[in-house]
Amino acid sequence: MSERYQENQVPSQVGKTAFVTGANTGIGYDTARVLAEKGARVLLGCRDEQRAIKAMDAIRVRVPSANLAWIELDLTSLASIRSASEQVLAEEHLDLLVNNAGVMVPPKTLTQDGFELQFGVNHLGHFALTGQLLPLLKQQTEARIVTVSSLAHRGGEIDFDDLQANQSYSRMKRYQMSKLANILFTLALSERLAQAQCGLKAVACHPGGSNTELGRHLGPLKYLFLPLELIMNSSAEGALPTLRAATDPDAVSGDYYGPAGWGEFARSAKRVAIDAAARNPQQWEQLWQVSEDLTGVTFAF
Repeated sequence: MSERYQENQVPSQVGKTAFVTGANTGIGYDTARVLAEKGARVLLGCRDEQRAIKAMDAIRVRVPSANLAWIELDLTSLASIRSASEQVLAEEHLDLLVNNAGVMVPPKTLTQDGFELQFGVNHLGHFALTGQLLPLLKQQTEARIVTVSSLAHRGGEIDFDDLQANQSYSRMKRYQMSKLANILFTLALSERLAQAQCGLKAVACHPGGSNTELGRHLGPLKYLFLPLELIMNSSAEGALPTLRAATDPDAVSGDYYGPAGWGEFARSAKRVAIDAAARNPQQWEQLWQVSEDLTGVTFAF
């Protein structure tokens, strides 16, 4: 595919089922929309039913025959994740899981299970969801798990001594930590899938700089980004790396996709480099073990 990757290059998804978390807005919405336009049955994982219905109605304006369903999912709650997983496991098959939902730089908050919100939602929630859906995903020979990270994974560090920010809390450092965790999870998962000789692929991506609701907690800092809005991705452009990670026939497990423009900030989508610090198998294993311990979810490879 050319480096000027666009929505029309997404191959047919007829006969496939995709589950997209955070699908009612932003990049998640546009990912769900394009997959539906290409013929997939799309499950929208969202907390709020009315927002999910609004998103599905908007997709059906463009694709009246779209095959859509709402899955109630609150990634701040392991109980909700378990319930959502049970609903998805009732599907005939699952070909694509897009771990898209996320929070960015909120005030210090805890999930319902006592996890720091960014680490809890961005990493632990998707870790638990993926583990519970793995049995269904494994039934498909070319299924994929796509996890949305961020440019912010560069420079991130996992504070294993203070995972829940009991000792200190920096909004941006904790966001970076959660996005690095997304990369470590993808690489560890890819390695485990290879060892199990499973055809399932684990791929990561990032949207570059996208003007979406994710920045709603930036407060006055948001004004610093106003001059950048002209060169930022729209949510539709920001979804291109996710779509390529999810559907590019040339993608291999462990790949990472981002924008093709300068600094991976915007425009199109291509394979990009993972920060060298993330290629640390010891960290993969340490994060995996602590994630299993905290969520109570183990993966049946």
